[in-house]
Amino acid sequence: MADVSPRERLIVALDVPDGPKALAMVQRLRNLVQWFKVGLELYLAEGNRIVEKVREQGYSVFLDLKLHDIPNTVAGAVRSVSAGGAGMLTVHAAGGPAMLAAAQEAAAAVAGGPKLLAVTVLTSMDAAQLAATGVCSSPGEQVLRLAELAHEAGIRGLVASSQEVARLRAAHPDSALVIPGIRPAGANAGDQKRVATPASAIADGADYLVVGRPITQAADPAAAAQAILDEMEAAKR
Repeated sequence: MADVSPRERLIVALDVPDGPKALAMVQRLRNLVQWFKVGLELYLAEGNRIVEKVREQGYSVFLDLKLHDIPNTVAGAVRSVSAGGAGMLTVHAAGGPAMLAAAQEAAAAVAGGPKLLAVTVLTSMDAAQLAATGVCSSPGEQVLRLAELAHEAGIRGLVASSQEVARLRAAHPDSALVIPGIRPAGANAGDQKRVATPASAIADGADYLVVGRPITQAADPAAAAQAILDEMEAAKR
């Protein structure tokens, strides 16, 4: 995606509790970015109508629901949310091969359906957090394992931390890499364990960067977004 502008590669996370707050943030960032992320909190409050309202203003929606259930349920959920017109939709790779295949089949059957992204290991998880769940592999090893499951199921989009970007790009050059846990230099990492700056993530091969609080909680969200866009542009050069 070297020829794609930073405006089309930065995804701003609308991690707010209701539609009015989300749409107000969209307006504050008007014409700066193309993509907005609708996560679980906002989606449960507003449903598909928030996806439709953001799209009506000319923007693309990354619907981050991290679907994880039995194959039939996830396939049905993919069909249900596809009606809103989201461009990208997340499922948990840990749901296993059958669930991933069912999700991909459901998405492919919907005209104009979303591009599926398989979430590998959350950026809030480090080795200790993984071990507590019974996964003894390092986060990097688990990311690669889950990415391979998704690829075998036909999913060509992955969500992982910036620490795995280079290895994922080498292993799956045909997959879109969407990277959360992005923090500008000097920013507070918050509850994220595996983070990186916009410049380093782009340099390592990320296609899209997901940024929430460093933009939405800034005194001037538009200025904060522009600074990140400038850093992304500099990394491309």
